Amino acid sequence: MASSSSKVTLKSCYSVRPMEPTWCGRLPLSEWDQIGIITHVPTIYFYQPPQNWLTPSTKIATTLKTSLSKVLVPFYPLAGRLQWKENGRFDIECNALGVQFIEAQSSLELSELGDFSPTSEYYPYLIPHVDYTLPIQDIPLVMVQLTHFKCGGISISLLVSHAAADGQSSLHFSNEWARLARGNSDNFEERKKKTTVAILKVSKTQAEKLKKTANESWGEPSNGRGYTRYETLTGHIWRSACKARGHGNDQPTGLGVCVDWRSRVEPNLPKGYFGNATLDVVATSLSGDLMSKPLGYASSRIREAIEKVNDEYVRLWFEYYKKQEDFTKFQDLREILGSDEKGPFYGNPNLGVVSWLTLPIYGLDFGWGKEVYMGPGTHDMDGDSLLLPSHEDDGLLVAICLQEVHMDEFKRHFYEDIV
Repeated sequence: MASSSSKVTLKSCYSVRPMEPTWCGRLPLSEWDQIGIITHVPTIYFYQPPQNWLTPSTKIATTLKTSLSKVLVPFYPLAGRLQWKENGRFDIECNALGVQFIEAQSSLELSELGDFSPTSEYYPYLIPHVDYTLPIQDIPLVMVQLTHFKCGGISISLLVSHAAADGQSSLHFSNEWARLARGNSDNFEERKKKTTVAILKVSKTQAEKLKKTANESWGEPSNGRGYTRYETLTGHIWRSACKARGHGNDQPTGLGVCVDWRSRVEPNLPKGYFGNATLDVVATSLSGDLMSKPLGYASSRIREAIEKVNDEYVRLWFEYYKKQEDFTKFQDLREILGSDEKGPFYGNPNLGVVSWLTLPIYGLDFGWGKEVYMGPGTHDMDGDSLLLPSHEDDGLLVAICLQEVHMDEFKRHFYEDIV
């Protein structure tokens, strides 16, 4: 039987540079860009064979490279490279070295990938590999891989350095790239136990049941505003994980929440702000309280953590980061490079839930129709969870990574406890 790697053959690798001359120089990054995840975040889109025109593979590649070259003019920092300063800080060197563009051929059919779960043995060969042992100034901020499948379908995987852009900014970039690929006019307003991943479907009816249960089971929510989809679904995930992991009542547990503060500061950041504008906060509880008290309790703990993030809170953290001599301890990259220091741990007994529910993640049309699937390119850390809208707009999806020994119990509690 052929190995997974033999099913995907790399054909070529290019450097795609901005189509026009762009500003060159050192671009300072804010304190928010210097902390947390500074590695690349992968996403992948799968497309059925184009139906609207006869599309040789060379035309698809040319379309993508040409439009990428165009979009890098206004998004020119993404064509640059990170440069270390001192004490763990870095800037972007805007030098137009370009984006890495890889083209590959697969002997697989799209149907062989099943439900496109990121646990697929083929995923590592559909996504560019980043060698973090290289000097940071030699690593592209953006990497793309176009893979042609035997059936005529394709996948486009995109890696964007989190030091340069958070999720909202990355999607802004990819949507503008797709807009240009379609030929539309320019418009820029606009840790070791084996784990496994599951993608759980939550219907609209089930989501509404959870909201109703949370809002009716634990007094009046703060500010008189009902608990949101995120607060109720995340609270349900937190409770289910505690049960599946077999926590004792006195087990402390934390839930990491990534809060977008663009509209939480005064004045708000301008529309279209590109960069990082998120802050991680942690909701805490005893597992026994989460498991014995109603869902509304878990939602209230999450609400309390999120509401900390206001103008004063963001500015306090900003001033704190400005005073730091060394940023290394705030960056996830150190773990990849083998540092002894460890960052926040979201594995058992903790959890981290990120929401893409309001982001424009679907409909990335480069000119041959919309994708048949879009999701995270990797998802392999215990306790890492992602909320997405369903592709058919008929509910929500929960992508979660847990230790293998806990996953079946998690699924059971997750669905049985929706009442």
